Amino acid sequence: MITLHGVQERLKYYRSCFDHDLLELSLPWTSGKGADTGDHLRAAMQWLCRAQDAFDDGGVARSYALVYKPYFRKKGWIASYPETTGYIIPTVFDYARATGDQRLFDRAVRMADWECDIQLASGAVQGGTIDQPPSPAIFNTGQVIFGWLRTYQETLKEKYLGAAVRAADFLLAHQDADGAWRRHLSAFTNPDMAFYTYNTRTAWALLLLSTVLEDSSYRTAALRNIEFALTQQRGNGWFHSNCLSDPSQPLVHTIAYCIRGILEAGVLVKDERFIASAQKAADALLVNQRADGSLAGRYNARWQPAVSWSCLTGNAQMAIIWGRLYQLTGQMRYLVALNQATQYLKSVQILKTNNPNLYGGITGARPINGPYGSYEILNWAVKFFIDALLLEHALRGAAP
Repeated sequence: MITLHGVQERLKYYRSCFDHDLLELSLPWTSGKGADTGDHLRAAMQWLCRAQDAFDDGGVARSYALVYKPYFRKKGWIASYPETTGYIIPTVFDYARATGDQRLFDRAVRMADWECDIQLASGAVQGGTIDQPPSPAIFNTGQVIFGWLRTYQETLKEKYLGAAVRAADFLLAHQDADGAWRRHLSAFTNPDMAFYTYNTRTAWALLLLSTVLEDSSYRTAALRNIEFALTQQRGNGWFHSNCLSDPSQPLVHTIAYCIRGILEAGVLVKDERFIASAQKAADALLVNQRADGSLAGRYNARWQPAVSWSCLTGNAQMAIIWGRLYQLTGQMRYLVALNQATQYLKSVQILKTNNPNLYGGITGARPINGPYGSYEILNWAVKFFIDALLLEHALRGAAP
């Protein structure tokens, strides 16, 4: 049954499709010839700073919506997002160190302070954006540990380490004996899934914390989850239950979350089984890299592209993974894949615009109406794009 409210929401959406923001991007646009890596990095960081300044809480706006979004009931800047602000913090510190920009350093600290202020009494981090009803979320909690831990390492202030420990204790308290997390998954993802294999990225956060505190309980919990994830991997490298919405054809975004967690855990504990598991999945996607450097947005259990559109966040994440594998193996195919992926992402970064809310952004999908962050610039797409470019820049001097 169609309600009056539903009709009004659809009208707002259709009306917004004629707004200047979207009409500007419907024209031919590219990054422009002559832009070097520094130009792309500066523009991307400028967008992240604008996203933080969109609201006065210190967090980073989830996204900039180019059209009216009925789910959020607005167009433009969407409220600050605890999960992704958490893992944006290390990116901002990295760029601040690379450029010597104290203002960026201060921004990262302000993000971490905001995360401390909104941490739930249980130690958890809420799912969704800050304006949504707070509910604890395992994955989100793990991602903010990255930010608190890095801020502690940069400032040596105990409050950040304390917040990370409280978050980690929440994770341990709700982990099942087999290593999976099945409780407090998220109120904003598929409720029919019993667990998310991509929580390996949460395990990676626990493992990093264990190296700082030399606490075996965090290490044990992290490795137990990685071992569980390996039981969900097929012989061809594909993982079961590894998506926000459709586990039969997971997003490259969550596939990359899963791979990165396993890979980095393998590096930290020097476990070749973990590294081989991650490499098998990364190799399957490398074979699927398209001529323009992009990947399809979803892949089925036979690693066949399930859609034609591309998830830009996942492209950036896989670029990082291939770069890490180049560091570990020295195999040039990984460096080539990284370079092709970043060239593709540079070509779709928004640089030709007079709108500062768009400048430097990376949209959720390509084409822009693809059903992942459709008609939105996502803060985590920009974050992983910056990470990929910084890694590529670091590897450039080491490449033959």
